Amino acid sequence: MSYTALYRKFRPTKFSDVKGQDHIVTTLKNQISADRIGHAYLFCGTRGTGKTTTAKIFAKAVNCEHPKEGNPCGECASCKAIGSGVSMNVIEIDAASNSGVDNIREIREEVSYSPTEGKYKVYIIDEVHMLSTGAFNALLKTLEEPPSYVIFILATTETHKIPVTILSRCQRYDFRRITVGTIKNRLAALMEQEQVEVEERALTYIAKVADGSMRDALSLLDQCIAFYLGEKLTYDHVLEVLGAVDMDVFSSLFQLICAQQLPAVIRQVEQVILQGRELSQFVTEFVWYLRNLLMLMSDPEMEDLLDVSRERLAQMKEETLLTDAETLMRYIRIFSELSGQLRYASQKRVLVEIALIKLCRPAMEQSYDAILHRLTQLEKKMEEGIMPVAEIPDPSKEREVKESTPTVKIQTTEALPEDVRTFVKRFQELRKRLRPWLQMVLKDAQCRELSDHGGVQIVLCQNHAVDEKELAEEVETMVEEVLHVQLHVEVCTPDTDERAQEPVLDLSGMIDIDIDIEGTE
Repeated sequence: MSYTALYRKFRPTKFSDVKGQDHIVTTLKNQISADRIGHAYLFCGTRGTGKTTTAKIFAKAVNCEHPKEGNPCGECASCKAIGSGVSMNVIEIDAASNSGVDNIREIREEVSYSPTEGKYKVYIIDEVHMLSTGAFNALLKTLEEPPSYVIFILATTETHKIPVTILSRCQRYDFRRITVGTIKNRLAALMEQEQVEVEERALTYIAKVADGSMRDALSLLDQCIAFYLGEKLTYDHVLEVLGAVDMDVFSSLFQLICAQQLPAVIRQVEQVILQGRELSQFVTEFVWYLRNLLMLMSDPEMEDLLDVSRERLAQMKEETLLTDAETLMRYIRIFSELSGQLRYASQKRVLVEIALIKLCRPAMEQSYDAILHRLTQLEKKMEEGIMPVAEIPDPSKEREVKESTPTVKIQTTEALPEDVRTFVKRFQELRKRLRPWLQMVLKDAQCRELSDHGGVQIVLCQNHAVDEKELAEEVETMVEEVLHVQLHVEVCTPDTDERAQEPVLDLSGMIDIDIDIEGTE
């Protein structure tokens, strides 16, 4: 006999087996017991929460020959026929592949015939939001005035796509996401039946990853068991099969980010990648970890909402002291945006690393919360007595420096020869005509008159690795081309300037007044 997947093998056959939807199950059982059955139902909710399963159990119950407190007996001919999928009274339709008007017209023709056996004909239309506009209009008339023996059950994950005219004619039941505890207990009971040894921590993790879907949980468990067939299924095994990351990694990563140890953060991510972990899942789970920290930071009573061990809870409380709520919300925002980007990204690793750089280096991001984070860091350093830029100045030392520093007189253009004065005024124009590298070298240059040669000496602000003679010749050539004069030019650096104490003229802009500058670089 071929193997049957766990989610099919253990599909509920009675209302008591449907977990996590007690508010719906109780209502449907009461309707059946009191014979107050409606003609149209809408089952909506996320995937794997039991919509189609509940619809089939309901179809069994309304046609059962010996119902027990609203539950189908499972023994009569009608229950067995519906359970095996051969009953003519239960018609399942996949709206995704039968979305046209003609498909709905066929249903309208069929409902005119009463059931050959049993009380009701039940039409289960799955993914009903996939019907076309014309198909919805065709269905509307049948829902408005159906025969007394017909029941429609519409199932969907996207209620907002269904026309209001359809919604108003149905009893709506919202299927909730199943809690982690409920899924875990169900998995534990099924594994006991299957005689498979599974670590409790492993079941808890699978229940979390399933995100409220019992079917997803069973599929993931099936996958993990198959990989480690015949062995005890441990927490580490589950992490390896699902490509997930242990909570300890998130804890370590968060602490490194708070300490702004970027190289260590990047190395940690590299280890995650080398272990074959899925980056999209890694980002999603890290956002969830940050969310838990924010909950703890917001209110101590929130710890009851976190499904973590006592040891982990104590560690997370310590981690909340490493940063503030605003910074944590910034982390969550950056990684939440990253989660959406990774879906279609070809270079996922690069995007993850960029996001981590943003977390560790807020100065590289210009958003409001990044600037706020930088200000918070500066305030913290100042509270600790650390000056971010320089030490607190000592007045006595300032006097000593002032007395020992020579005063340099800046030269003015008034007494300069006409050719030199023209050179100074149009220097920036001349500079921009040179090669880009030379433009940068001459950006903050100064000059002084060479009275002996009737020219100028250009003093570079830094010791650039440049051929001074060659640069002087290029400037001379440019002066002749643009100003149409021949001007002798010399170039020197701070190391080669033999006249460092003589007045200079700033070439970054024309200066027309005498200024005393205390010290030169």
